[in-house]
Amino acid sequence: MRGARSELRRQMRERRRLRMGVLALVSVVLLGALPLYFGIRTLSRDPVFDTLDGLNVPGWAATKTVDNVSGSRWCVEECRLRERTVESQRPVEETARAYERALTESGWQPWKVTRCPEQPAKGDYTCWRRDELTLDLWVREPTCVPPPIDGEPAPTSLATPPAAGECNGSLVSVKVRNAIDDERTRPQPSTDPSLTGEDPFPTLSEDPLGELTPTPSPS
Repeated sequence: MRGARSELRRQMRERRRLRMGVLALVSVVLLGALPLYFGIRTLSRDPVFDTLDGLNVPGWAATKTVDNVSGSRWCVEECRLRERTVESQRPVEETARAYERALTESGWQPWKVTRCPEQPAKGDYTCWRRDELTLDLWVREPTCVPPPIDGEPAPTSLATPPAAGECNGSLVSVKVRNAIDDERTRPQPSTDPSLTGEDPFPTLSEDPLGELTPTPSPS
């Protein structure tokens, strides 16, 4: 009987140690997995998009959002470019004012710079700066294909014509770059060669050394 009780106590101690070991292993896994999860999430999610998500714009000004990112966050070979396209239910003017107010509240400053826009653009185009970032805001009318006129075939690009009222609202494009990678932050040339038509690599029509004077031959 004494031996049986000793064996029973030994088995109970082993079971307690096993349970404690399992609990310790689960605790280590959980404590390590959570920081790993949030670390991977932080690296995969660009914080600039979190800043754009925090803009205080009305719900009608951001009904659909599409993000795109390219380049390296650490500017390896090419700095990161963040692009966001948003659909708004209101006209261009009202949407642009809503985004401008939200950017100002978030600490962005209007940036009056040449080449803003870099190419002619219809709609409302403004540029902004905050810390080490630059931001281009372009609000314009949506691109819509009109329905076919009676008696004419429907456009081949659409299976069915757009419904009435589908082309209302506006389209918002936001482009954010690192200031060091934005050429507009650097000194700009006083004259654009493309406007003057001057060849940056002119071909010399004459010998810059002039004509050589013939040397008289010895008599």
